Amino acid sequence: MARYRILLIVLLAWALVMIVPDLLRVVQPLGAYGFSANNDGLIYDVTAPFDWKTDSPAWKAGIRKGDRLDLTRLECFPYDATSCGNALAVLGGQQFVLPERPVTLDLLATSDRPARQVTLVAETQPANPFERFVVALDQIAGILVVVAAAWLVWTRPGPMSWGFFLYVMWFKPGQVYAFYALLQQWPPVLLAQNGAECIAQAAGYMGLILFVLRAPNDQPDPKWRWLERALPAIGVVLALGLMTSYGRLFYCRTETGTRLAILSGFGVAISAVAILLERRRRLPPKDYQRLRWVIWGCLIGLPAFTIAELGSTTTFFSTPWGNYTPSDDILGLLYLVNGILCLFVFEAVRRERVVSVAIPLRRVTILGLTLSIPALLLHHEVENMQQHLAIPNWAWLVIGGGSLYLISRLHEVATHLTDRYFNRALDQVGTELGQAILKAEQPAEVDRLLADEPFRTLKLTSAAAFRRTGPVFRRNGSGNGWDVSATMTLSADEPMLAPLSKGEPFSVGEDDADEPRLPSGLSRPILAVPAANPLRCFAVALYGPHASGTDLDSNERAMLGRIAQDAAAVYAELENGDLCDRIATLESELSKLPSGAKRER
Repeated sequence: MARYRILLIVLLAWALVMIVPDLLRVVQPLGAYGFSANNDGLIYDVTAPFDWKTDSPAWKAGIRKGDRLDLTRLECFPYDATSCGNALAVLGGQQFVLPERPVTLDLLATSDRPARQVTLVAETQPANPFERFVVALDQIAGILVVVAAAWLVWTRPGPMSWGFFLYVMWFKPGQVYAFYALLQQWPPVLLAQNGAECIAQAAGYMGLILFVLRAPNDQPDPKWRWLERALPAIGVVLALGLMTSYGRLFYCRTETGTRLAILSGFGVAISAVAILLERRRRLPPKDYQRLRWVIWGCLIGLPAFTIAELGSTTTFFSTPWGNYTPSDDILGLLYLVNGILCLFVFEAVRRERVVSVAIPLRRVTILGLTLSIPALLLHHEVENMQQHLAIPNWAWLVIGGGSLYLISRLHEVATHLTDRYFNRALDQVGTELGQAILKAEQPAEVDRLLADEPFRTLKLTSAAAFRRTGPVFRRNGSGNGWDVSATMTLSADEPMLAPLSKGEPFSVGEDDADEPRLPSGLSRPILAVPAANPLRCFAVALYGPHASGTDLDSNERAMLGRIAQDAAAVYAELENGDLCDRIATLESELSKLPSGAKRER
């Protein structure tokens, strides 16, 4: 166990070292030559990451779209530090380097231009607050995702958590441009990093498959046992295929191989989703709902990451009808979207029971809209302001901070309004049930309304109300989902009921003691709701999950808490009325006694 934790710490440190340096890009952007060349040496763009081609060092040096680099002068074997360093800095899509880094390139002859040699000096890439904001989000999300995956391995070691960590270690939201730009100063170290990258990517793909084969309980699936055994061999083949993309360093055109390597990852993603869809049919309801989180995370995160990889490292979107490669801003947001997969998986593995996946999907959609629409508008306005106004950098930080605050407030309001819209039926049920409880004339009727109505309207697996009688809480009705073997009384001193003193709803853990005898399986209570006022607890209602296997969400828990408060008020009023009736009866009986008997009494 100790050696596995040491390995985990080493891999976590490596993953963080790759993404943390990019946080510096928020305050100090990297440099660029202003052109992009694929792994065949074809120059397909002479503008990005600059906004205008006239600002691009490559354009100013006479490099044009369609030119080809002489790969014979960009080799790493036989090794030459300058040649190898230049190859690592300019091939494989848009590259970022340290500002003011010089490079000398040989261009092949074309139909209208002779062979020539040009020298470029990297200039700092332009970056407005929106671009820096996206970089900051990517890096923060990347750090959180990697640490969360490592935490799962640390607390729940096993093939499933290790598989997810291996996937996240490489395929994470965080970008690694600054790390690679720093390593360009030492070509042998960067070559070693590229080799480790291929192994890490292959391990990540196989880790994803291993994860989906065992999620959510880390139990092997007999039907897919053959595939689990074959994963090491498949990983070796995939790693070798990924290494062929670096054949460009040895005078080989590898653009097609690079595309196939990335698309093979897309094939792995499709296979992962297909396996999840097949396995979900054979899982119990609780695990089925957890797996739905994983499925939706894959459906959103994996395509986003694949598109971002194709757009940033290949010419896949450069077609005869135009170049449809997404901008750096969009690519950064696509990398960020991949974090949704990690978030969904983390929650599905960490929790024994999850709420309906529709709730986080709805909130993620709202977040995406409230972030992207204002941010894109801000991006264009910032470009115009940069061209016409001389605003210092510190002012951009203030503008960016203010914009972030406004966006967060917009998201908060939008989430509130959306929740109100989708919870209209639930709010109506709560209102009607509260009114019915307030009209109850007997404690038994309140018991029934606390248990039967939520059981029916929320489609729960169990519900029962225990009313206080002296030192115990007693279940006076049969209780939905509570059979004859289940307990009829709960001691007020029961450890499970310790949070009752707070007077607020609380969860009943899966690891609570078997005594008192609670319903088992899907009918086991997961929520206790006290009907209490600040001075006394009159009853406690125990509720199971939804029949579909999902947990009670925060709005449902809040509604049950509200009706329990109404029940406490009615219990107190009925108890007070009963005491008043008894006192009145005793006074009436006392008044009928003879005077002498009264004195004796």
